Amino acid sequence: MEKEMLNEHEILVIGGGLTGLRAALEALRSGRDVAVISKVHPLRSHSVAAQGGINAALGNTPDRGEDHWEDHAFDTVKGSDYLADQDAVEILCKKAPEAVLELEHMGTVFSRFENGKIAQRPFGGAGFPRTCYAADRTGHNLLHTLYEQSLLGKIKFYDEYFVTSLIEDDGKCAGCIALNIREGTLQAFSGKVILATGGFGRIYNRSTNALINTGDGAFLAYDIGAALEDMEFIQFHPTTLFDSNILMTEGARGEGGYLRDSEGERFMKDYAPEAMELAPRDIVARAIMTVVNKGRGIEDEYVHLDLTHLGAEKIKERLPGIRQIALDFAGVDPIEEPIPVQPGQHYSMGGISVNTDCETEVPGLYAAGECACVSTHGANRLGGNSLLETVVFGKIAGKKASEEVRGQKADKSSFSAAREKDRNLINSITEKKQGILYSDVLKELRETMFQHFGVFREGEEMREGLNKIKLLKEKFAGVYVESDSKKFNQALIRTLELRNMLLISEVLALGAIAREESRGSHYRTDFKERRDEKYLKHTVVKKEEAGPELEYSTVNLGRFEVEEREY
Repeated sequence: MEKEMLNEHEILVIGGGLTGLRAALEALRSGRDVAVISKVHPLRSHSVAAQGGINAALGNTPDRGEDHWEDHAFDTVKGSDYLADQDAVEILCKKAPEAVLELEHMGTVFSRFENGKIAQRPFGGAGFPRTCYAADRTGHNLLHTLYEQSLLGKIKFYDEYFVTSLIEDDGKCAGCIALNIREGTLQAFSGKVILATGGFGRIYNRSTNALINTGDGAFLAYDIGAALEDMEFIQFHPTTLFDSNILMTEGARGEGGYLRDSEGERFMKDYAPEAMELAPRDIVARAIMTVVNKGRGIEDEYVHLDLTHLGAEKIKERLPGIRQIALDFAGVDPIEEPIPVQPGQHYSMGGISVNTDCETEVPGLYAAGECACVSTHGANRLGGNSLLETVVFGKIAGKKASEEVRGQKADKSSFSAAREKDRNLINSITEKKQGILYSDVLKELRETMFQHFGVFREGEEMREGLNKIKLLKEKFAGVYVESDSKKFNQALIRTLELRNMLLISEVLALGAIAREESRGSHYRTDFKERRDEKYLKHTVVKKEEAGPELEYSTVNLGRFEVEEREY
């Protein structure tokens, strides 16, 4: 029997990646009792896979003069296709230098220029080389740094716990229920909740995301009454390794890499003649898909990322991880030959709707990082801004959640009822002796999302995709797992994740179908122009009895006026 005990903390951080750890550290420094709940060990969080770098207007690049946060903000707003909230962008860009220097002082080993300053490289959509990096393993270095700092404090870690639901008590979020994966028991946790669970890229069959990126936080927030915002905006990274879709960092193009078609031509001259390979990601991804669709792709499936002209020394010094990945997973040495690449899902611009203090509409519930939409990225994120968002808004979330910790104890009956509900859900899956395997439904979902809600989108095709998603939701009722064991039952965890992914896919589809324009990453072949008069606004989806309900909210504009853009 499960013990009906309640694990009581002042702050619960769900997610152990960069956002979660930075939030936990800030809450700890504010004198709070903090716990981090993560379905994997924190060092296995997806943050560890970030390669290219973190943006900040440091102006360190020799012979390039000064850089300013206002220029960083302009690039971010323009790259977002003007859907980013400019008050949030200002916070992000103003705090960027401080955030990077703080990480350095914590112990992050950044790459350096010869003068000893933190090295910075060019990235797509940026008018200045402002991406600080640690070779091509920046996320790895940052995550280890923050985890080391977390171990110095009295943060309680609950590793390998899968959160099944959030607790509502008197209209407020009071904690959560989580499945202890090792023991197979459901446990209750009380405290203010900060969601830092990352994105939901694994709803696509071509994705750079880790297998754990299944949108758990977005589902949990939606289920308790928080809104989801701009979920239709999905970034497809232009350069993922052909077939495996492992990320080939934008830093490779920032260091001078070329994109070539089957004839060896640098085709970006036809799509972004000024920026070439360093155009914003949505433009480069569409260019590659167009080249392939026109029959100029290699084997009709991919293009080449050519680094050979950079030389062995530069590749070994600045792109060692990329070289190793290419060798291990494609049998290609980029010193000698080009790397086969194709677009793949990479990032979710949308997420849980929050204000600039990372507060949701539900009191006691906060969100930050990729699972949230504050919104600094709008319709398209610039490379180097995601790592920045994790530490800037992770810190803000931890500080804000710590300001008003309630003294009164939560009603334990709320936890008992939620635990019983989740126990019944789990039993309904594990006690079936036959039915549909989760893997069959998941495979069909991923194929549906890439086919119907990919780089190019069209109304009728998307409506067909939404119907498929709804049928898959019906199929989910028949899903079973072959083992009824509760301990380390990974098939059970995958099934619970699938529940989350089906809802998120439906919300994404609703927003994409309703937005009859092309903006940033959302490109419709039947509505090729941006339509500011009707769609310069955020898509907002809330939970209602009849299902997801869609509405719109105002974009917070500011100093940067909306400009035209070529599609």
